[in-house]
Amino acid sequence: MEGLHLTADCFECEGSSALFLDAQILRDRVTAITQASGLTIVGEKFFPFSNADGSPAGVTGTLLLAESHVAIHTWPERRAVTLDVYVCNFQNDNSSKARRIVDDLIQAFAPLRVIRQELQRGTPESTHWHESLTAHTGYQTEVSNIQSFQSPLQRIEFAQTQDFGKVMRIDGAMMTSEKDEFCYHENLVHPAALSHPAPRRALVIGGGDGGSCEELLKHPSIDSITLCEIDETVIRLSREHLPAIHRGALDDQRVSITCTDGFAFIRETQQSWDLILLDLTDPVAPDGSSLAATCMTPDFFRACNERLTDQGMLVMHLGSPYFHPERFRSTLQKLQQAFAVVRPYTVFVPLYGAQWGMAIASRNTDPCAISHSDLAQRLQERGITGLQYYHAGLHQALFALPQFAQNLMPD
Repeated sequence: MEGLHLTADCFECEGSSALFLDAQILRDRVTAITQASGLTIVGEKFFPFSNADGSPAGVTGTLLLAESHVAIHTWPERRAVTLDVYVCNFQNDNSSKARRIVDDLIQAFAPLRVIRQELQRGTPESTHWHESLTAHTGYQTEVSNIQSFQSPLQRIEFAQTQDFGKVMRIDGAMMTSEKDEFCYHENLVHPAALSHPAPRRALVIGGGDGGSCEELLKHPSIDSITLCEIDETVIRLSREHLPAIHRGALDDQRVSITCTDGFAFIRETQQSWDLILLDLTDPVAPDGSSLAATCMTPDFFRACNERLTDQGMLVMHLGSPYFHPERFRSTLQKLQQAFAVVRPYTVFVPLYGAQWGMAIASRNTDPCAISHSDLAQRLQERGITGLQYYHAGLHQALFALPQFAQNLMPD
């Protein structure tokens, strides 16, 4: 009986009036959306209400599913709709299908305001989250104490796990965890920051969990960090739920926060930085959506290049060279259109379930050119201790790609 129960209360809807009043039109739309999700309809009933004068007054309807149900009720006089979707997850995880139905129905009714709720049913102690690497491969981890929030832009969830501590996922994709965040954040920051003789100013696009800022602040030469996170809800929730990751960096006086689209910010600013970190969500989320897609174009990379100092570097992740070979290759290709130096490297990130690609791009600074002795000296001079993944001896090894990843390098 393990399952996911979703509700949504939609207000000030701007969708077609026919969806509120015509039972057949509403039935056809709900049926089409449910069938597109991949769930199995086994029965249905849609009933139209009428006013005293015989005029239509709303519709209530239910689809019976092999996996449970979809229910809807319209309030045309209030331009409001209530949605109720429940799916069983006992043998298969149908959560993403249920969320797709709710998302598509919300889009059809076009509300100006939505209140969404999620309830895990049947397993009060724990359930499992599935992390997809491709349409065919993924892994599961047991989670408990799930807390779910819907921002105007995306769904943000927190949960407790045995192997990762507290985790955060966004739109169904794992973002970061208390126990393994160092694998990602240390390697996103330090290979580039230590290749720079004295980085002073940094820009982080994304990174609302604060982990990248926390690593940057370990470099004493850093006197300002601009954190450009499109969704202020991520920052607000991370302050509360992820103190073990940001360690107060989100409130450090050297960190200034702006909540806007990264591409728009880069195009409009006249500032320059020694480091630009693209600490973004995946360009395509499991549900097909993407907030990061605009930051994955040659035009965006060229705009970043213009905002770097002469020795400045851009750093980003590329996805898995094994599971996302085309993304890995095409992103490097786009970077090469904008930068003279592009150096990919790989890191294993347990939470992501795979070897993960990253890249440093610059006009003329080559992170592969710095020696082991210089790296060790800079770590000592900067007083950077207690790292759990990165060290001077690892630096060159990061850039030694396995042959299958080398084969993905653009010509």
